[in-house]
Amino acid sequence: MTRIDFYFNVPHLHQQVAMLGGKAVAKGRCVFVLTPDVAATQILETILWSQPPTGFLPHCRSNDKLAPETPVVLDWKGNNLPHDDILINLQPETPPCFSRFHRLIELVGLGNAEREAARTRFRFYRDRGYEVRTVDVTREIS
Repeated sequence: MTRIDFYFNVPHLHQQVAMLGGKAVAKGRCVFVLTPDVAATQILETILWSQPPTGFLPHCRSNDKLAPETPVVLDWKGNNLPHDDILINLQPETPPCFSRFHRLIELVGLGNAEREAARTRFRFYRDRGYEVRTVDVTREIS
């Protein structure tokens, strides 16, 4: 069954993706990031080219021919899924493909609309029998 973690109170979603992606890649894991749209994907690509500060996190879009060999794959449609390891969801909806992944990470920002959408997703998973863990990012920072 998919392991589900909600990271909430995330002040900078894209920076959190870079940090979590870096940790996962360092452990030999693969990450698929489901972004809300093409603009968010472009922003995230820019950040990943400079993270960590002394390098970059190898990534590409899901339609790239190197996607199956690239540890971090970005997409806003969720059609081309080159692996089933870790899914990071930045969309307000429940990803239809989440159950094929070993782990799902839901990132929740500070806005009221983001929090309400996250509560809906949380209930969706819980009501279907998934164990949902929560991480308050503000407690990890301090």
